[in-house]
Amino acid sequence: MINVFRRWIDRYLSNEEALLLLVLIGVFLLVVGFMGNVLAPFLTAVVVAYLLQGSMQFLKRRGVGHLTATVVVFIMFVGVMLTLLLFILPASWAQLSQFFYELPRMASKGQALLMLLPEQYPDLITTAQVQDWVQQAREELASIGQWALSFSISGITLVMAMLIYCVLVPILVFFLLKDADAILSWCLGFLPRQRSLLNEVWVEMDLQIANYIRGKAVEIVIVGGATYVAFLLLGLNYAALLAIGVGLSVLVPYIGAAVITVPIALVAYMQWGWSNDFFYLMAVYGIIQALDGNVLVPLLFSEVVNLHPVAIIVAVLVFGGLWGFWGVFFAIPLATLLKAVIQSWPGHTGVAPEAGEENNASG
Repeated sequence: MINVFRRWIDRYLSNEEALLLLVLIGVFLLVVGFMGNVLAPFLTAVVVAYLLQGSMQFLKRRGVGHLTATVVVFIMFVGVMLTLLLFILPASWAQLSQFFYELPRMASKGQALLMLLPEQYPDLITTAQVQDWVQQAREELASIGQWALSFSISGITLVMAMLIYCVLVPILVFFLLKDADAILSWCLGFLPRQRSLLNEVWVEMDLQIANYIRGKAVEIVIVGGATYVAFLLLGLNYAALLAIGVGLSVLVPYIGAAVITVPIALVAYMQWGWSNDFFYLMAVYGIIQALDGNVLVPLLFSEVVNLHPVAIIVAVLVFGGLWGFWGVFFAIPLATLLKAVIQSWPGHTGVAPEAGEENNASG
């Protein structure tokens, strides 16, 4: 057993550069795990800077100087941020407040519907079961009400946090855009000069993270915008609020689409019941989801490393459980990082299955 363990160490852990990579990954995970909340403005700025790098490169390829391109792109970013703060967020907040105000009425209507089930299906559903469901629904509504109350009480803290983000994030974004090369060179100065493994992993991850962030931003805008237009034309209540939820749901592959469908169906049913309008809405929403998954995602993420759906779901669950929102957002890049490290690790000879390979092999 000792000899087997020793051979395993000699095969996978004898390379000094590989050990350094392992240490760097461990330090990164510890820093994010213990200081994620403190570093949230910086992480937000890094995401935005990655998102704006495409526009920077577009201007520089057309002869615009680095500083001028930085200023132009930064002004565009500030304009978009002001639009979100002054127009989109207030409208969404108003609809959210109205939704909470209408929630008791919607719950009463749902309770009346449930009480009819034992009469219609006496062999399947009993009155006791319905009463248990109603009691559970009341408890959930009470918890939601307590959360809304605590959220409103802590409004001053929320406003202060928003002000901090509105000040710190733009400043960090500007300097990350302006001095990205200098910051990167300074960080590389702490690493050994011979770092072929680190360079290989870094080049792969830099490309994947940039493509992923830009693709997700475009996907959120397209899916959210198309959903808002569809809901508005069909006359659905809370169209803006639900459309924002649909747009943000693309951050969590597979799971997000399933979760956001529940409030959409509930709002549509409370508004129209089992009418043609309800089925038209759900059909249009299903078409949008199908186009997103089968057309938009392949176009936007064609250059991103293909991961198996099981790997994506596990990554979302694991990293989301560890780091909350940031873990969910970076679940796919982190899973891609692990895959790149494993494939580049000295002594690795296996090939991980891609999505769809098993079906092709079995066919």
